[in-house]
This record gives sequence, C-alpha cells and structure tokens, in this order.
Amino acid sequence: MAIVVNLDVVLAQRKMRSKDLAAAIGITEANLSLLKSGKVRGVRFETLAKICEVLDCQPGDILEYRQEAEGN
Repeated sequence: MAIVVNLDVVLAQRKMRSKDLAAAIGITEANLSLLKSGKVRGVRFETLAKICEVLDCQPGDILEYRQEAEGN
C-alpha cells in the first residue's frame, strides 16, 4: 500500500499507550489497532482531527505516502 500509517511512532514519541489514545478519541482499541496496522480503507477527518489534537501533531506525522515499486 502506498499510504503508510506511522501512528505507532507518534505514540512512542508521546509515550502514550494505544489504550489511552482510543479512550481519549472515543473509538475502540480494536478499531485503533486496525488503523495502526493500515488495514482500514479510510479514516474520518473527525477521527484524524481528534488523534492530532490528543497527540499534538499534524496529519502528515501520522500518514505517509511512499512510492510503490514497479511491478507491484
């Protein structure tokens, strides 16, 4: 996938657990886990905004575009 989710990195930098972030933004730990692993097809801007607010970051700190290698 060309979009990489770096949520684990930002959580580690902020010394915050996934459980605490899930509670702070009002989603289940299971849904946050799916988001962290990149196994979701999309994320609501409202959810992304809450994550950025709680983690004091920008969307680009969490989401990264990587060029896919040819033949993939």
